[in-house]
Amino acid sequence: MTTSQGELLPGTRRALLHRIAVAQAEGRAPSLVAAVVRDGATVWTGARTSVEGHAPDENVQYRIGSITKTFTAVLVLRLRDEGALDLGDPLEKHLPGTGVGEATVAELLAHTGGLAAETPGPWWERSPGSLRPELADVLGERPLPAPPGRRFHYSNPGYALLGALVEKLRGAPWEEVLRREVLEPLGLHRTSVLPQAPHAGGWAVHPWADVMLPEPLEDLGRMAPAGQLWSTTGDLARFAVFLVQGDERVLSAASLREMRTPAAPHEAADVASGYAYCLGMEIRRRNGRSLVGHTGSLPGFLACLMISVDDDVAAIVMANSTSGPLLFAVAADLVRIVAEAEPRIPAPWKPLADLDPSLLELTGQWYWGTHAFALRLTADGLVSLGPLSGAGRRSRFRSNGDGTWTGLEGYYAGELLKAVRRPDGSVSHLDLGSFVFTRQPYDEGAPVPGGVDPGGWRGIG
Repeated sequence: MTTSQGELLPGTRRALLHRIAVAQAEGRAPSLVAAVVRDGATVWTGARTSVEGHAPDENVQYRIGSITKTFTAVLVLRLRDEGALDLGDPLEKHLPGTGVGEATVAELLAHTGGLAAETPGPWWERSPGSLRPELADVLGERPLPAPPGRRFHYSNPGYALLGALVEKLRGAPWEEVLRREVLEPLGLHRTSVLPQAPHAGGWAVHPWADVMLPEPLEDLGRMAPAGQLWSTTGDLARFAVFLVQGDERVLSAASLREMRTPAAPHEAADVASGYAYCLGMEIRRRNGRSLVGHTGSLPGFLACLMISVDDDVAAIVMANSTSGPLLFAVAADLVRIVAEAEPRIPAPWKPLADLDPSLLELTGQWYWGTHAFALRLTADGLVSLGPLSGAGRRSRFRSNGDGTWTGLEGYYAGELLKAVRRPDGSVSHLDLGSFVFTRQPYDEGAPVPGGVDPGGWRGIG
């Protein structure tokens, strides 16, 4: 990520402590733990507790609820990268007989499969998984309240299906596959399906009185891939680093970028609030920055992991209460405090190691009609194309090794950029998904669609 910036300044550390202290006191949480990651390493941990003389540290387990979904999504993307499935495959192709097999793997990951939000019967988060031993018990008699692919509708049973898909293709239980393929390679030794001491107990705090009630700790059975895991701030800090940098033993950085890309159509309210769902991860806007990660809750526990990739800062916050502190707001503030007090120091600029003269020839100013664009060659080996000024369509492009480039983001994502040359080898124009970019506005020497008026440019007279 970036060159190490060392430990946080004392003023920054005090501001972080103050933020979680306010959250624990005002949210009336029995305990609250947090960590901040920068430059690929944990740079701060903090805790507040109602127990005198003791505070949980970064090795105490809390239940992380739906952050479990991100782990399950990593397993599914691994299967995709190995060629065992395609994200566009209908579930029926790999896991027949569920009754919801028309939903695709990608739709289940993005909560657009049309499935119900919850299971039928007793509240699944507060009842034993033995009440739902089969997938049919998880799905119920009306598993598809909406057609697949039409809208974002958060579905916990959808992730139970993804866990069953992993089990079917790997031939082993979900928790065993998770431990072998993700937890052990990443060194997440304090992340587990069942609690391991030391761990916090889950509590419900009375809404109108300062008293508490212990919450039951259930094994969720079939629903485990949606919310079963226990973890620590130490392990989740390491997981946050992986979600940005990748690890070739587990999942590549490119696949993780795909996981962090919005994949579900937005509801109007989500557009207004700056929320989008990706493939097992959420994107939220706060304080003018984009944060990606996941929130989680189960009776007795709240959790949040959020990353600002641009700032190279992540925050993890967990509490052992059913409700109370708004952990996303806390995590977002922890990121903001560090990003604003100690802005990211960029890596030193370095020139390209090698230069292709034919590529250098393409750099500079181009016109799409009368709109001025600039094509630049950057030190990371990519080509960027964007407006010279103001807002507009822009993208970076990756070389295909044959004189063409593929768009990586925005309007031109997946589109092909190529330089079209004349018989003498000189460049006539750029072709980008049928758009013609010329060296001069409506260059009469280039094949501008619709042609150029032979009278040329003129004034009023």
